[in-house]
Amino acid sequence: MPRDLDPTRPAEGRELLLVGGGHAHLGLLRSLAMRPIPGLRVTLVADELAPVYSGMLPGLVAGLYAPEECVVELPRLALAAGARLIQDRATGLRPAASRLFCARHPPLRYDWLSIDTGSVARPLPPGEGPLLPVRPIGSLEARLAAALPASRAAVVGGGAAGVELAFSLRHRLGPGAEVALLPGAGLLPRAGPLARWIARRALARRRITLIEGAPVEAAQPDALLLADGRRIPCDLALWTTGAAAPAWLRETGLALDAQGFIAVDETLRSLSHPEVFAAGDVAAMQAHPREKSGVHAVRQGPALADAIRRLVAGEAPRPFRPQRHALALIGTADGEAIALHGRLALAGRWAWRWKRRIDRDWVARFATLPTVPPMAMPAPMRCGGQPAAPVLSAALRRLGLADGPGPLDDAALLRPPPGALPVQNVDQLRAFVTDLHLFGRIAANHALGDIHAMGGRPLSALALVTLPHGPAPWQGEDLHAMLLGAQEVLEAAGACLTGGHSGAGAEPALGFAVTAETARRLRKGGLRPGDRLVLTKPLGTGVILAAAMRGEARTAWLEAAFAAMQQPGGPVVAALAGHGATACASVTGFGLLGHLAEMLRAGGCAARLEVGAIPLLPGVREALAIGIRSALHDGNEAAVAGFVEDPPAALLDPQTAGGFLAGLPEAAVAPCLAELRRLGADAALIGTVTPGPPAIRLG
Repeated sequence: MPRDLDPTRPAEGRELLLVGGGHAHLGLLRSLAMRPIPGLRVTLVADELAPVYSGMLPGLVAGLYAPEECVVELPRLALAAGARLIQDRATGLRPAASRLFCARHPPLRYDWLSIDTGSVARPLPPGEGPLLPVRPIGSLEARLAAALPASRAAVVGGGAAGVELAFSLRHRLGPGAEVALLPGAGLLPRAGPLARWIARRALARRRITLIEGAPVEAAQPDALLLADGRRIPCDLALWTTGAAAPAWLRETGLALDAQGFIAVDETLRSLSHPEVFAAGDVAAMQAHPREKSGVHAVRQGPALADAIRRLVAGEAPRPFRPQRHALALIGTADGEAIALHGRLALAGRWAWRWKRRIDRDWVARFATLPTVPPMAMPAPMRCGGQPAAPVLSAALRRLGLADGPGPLDDAALLRPPPGALPVQNVDQLRAFVTDLHLFGRIAANHALGDIHAMGGRPLSALALVTLPHGPAPWQGEDLHAMLLGAQEVLEAAGACLTGGHSGAGAEPALGFAVTAETARRLRKGGLRPGDRLVLTKPLGTGVILAAAMRGEARTAWLEAAFAAMQQPGGPVVAALAGHGATACASVTGFGLLGHLAEMLRAGGCAARLEVGAIPLLPGVREALAIGIRSALHDGNEAAVAGFVEDPPAALLDPQTAGGFLAGLPEAAVAPCLAELRRLGADAALIGTVTPGPPAIRLG
């Protein structure tokens, strides 16, 4: 009996790994949000966290929609579905070991795997030309904006997508531009004569030149060359000539069709590996071949959800039969649309209203899902015996920290350099993301912050780990992911991970006891009147993470916050020290004002801050405007009461792996800022140290 139909195996401890944020997976996640499957752990791996709905892409290109109207925010959808979310790109598969390989994360295990990554662009013709592949569609708008303006544009490809994008370019470029459609093999080849006649008439009415008879053979900097020798001048060309299979599938061992797409049966399961599913453009149903279409992918979502539910229950999935003809609505970008169904075709303003309603309703169905309540605070920790201790030992060995099967020592022996001063710090964070490799990187960077702020050079770190109760395989994989991410950051900073201690709790948590040495200490209390205050990172991680836990954070906000939290601090503090910094502090849980107040009390002076000069992460103002605050906000406000009047909320926001606040002599500010920005730090001059009793004045 296949392992996935074994009725004696409980659902508890089973893992479903979803690769790609395609339309079918969006439907599956929506189903899980509405009706979870107890005992099943779901993980979504996606390269793009805000995938564009393909039906609205032409409207986005035309300028009819704002980008945020056309995307599904995967962080919010994953939160609603109770799924873990990992931003990464799949690179390989080892079905015999049930492992997926990714570009940046350790291998991910699964019991069931579903692939819905979409297709890739077909290879471009040779030559250096103005061709712009439509795929990946998530980045098309940004790539198109960078290629504009253009006075002569072309669209290569005569399918429904190519025709609609030609209308979109005409609307975006305006009546003064030349727009051509090069359909190659033919205009709307899968449609009937009536559809082609309607399309030709619509193109002619909008002065879009139709150039038929030969495919594009080569590209030049200012033109496209056709196979029959014709030269088509253009400044920009969109390449929409159909779908190709991702190259990494060739080495997976999965059964593929002649074009390299995953061959699946009527239940969307791989013909060679029944524990693997595929849907959307990356799949090829052998019993019911269909053209690549978003409509088919959308309809596969409920079927995929039903198949997974039946497998968890120990039942066989039911066959899925796709519709023979999918409805295509081709917008003309000026209030009309062409409706195609099989060989039937109609056009009019009613079709555009219909298309706009269908598209907007589809995206809205994901934005309106209720999100789960924020994660509870960790339960009191207890000493981790079985199974946490063996899991920790195994994870450390996987990281290369021990040889052989014997136990690790519980303490590390260090030999500090002669004449060096020891520096120690300990810090711990509860997991605020479900991507535990990313969390490990951020937790390590956070723990190093106070070490770097004192000018310390990290030597070693001991991990402080909390693992939730659960199946041992989950614990082992989670711990390995966390510690691997942390090890990457620690080793880059010059420290080695020497061991750790584990405990059990309600949710994952990770911290480090870091040992370092320094020959020159930076202290909080060295500020002097006349020093200028420099901040090396934007503020706002606390409010962005609070928004994420409520399902209110946009993907762009999270990506910017995660990038900031991973920026290393060692080179930044070295630059500050090299330019004569008089004092330095790591901006973390007390917020900017709380840490500045500590520095002023220690130095016996005051400060004036230029609030408008203080950098904030994207989304901070929007989140604060709707009342989102970190749980530590009120405590930070009480701590500076009487020290500063009417403090802005952003300056009280607690930071995770925040930047550094430093005092610099006036003459050192400009060269130091220039060096910090070369290092990638979004640093800013935010204020001045002034004489007087400790206080903060806002300007």
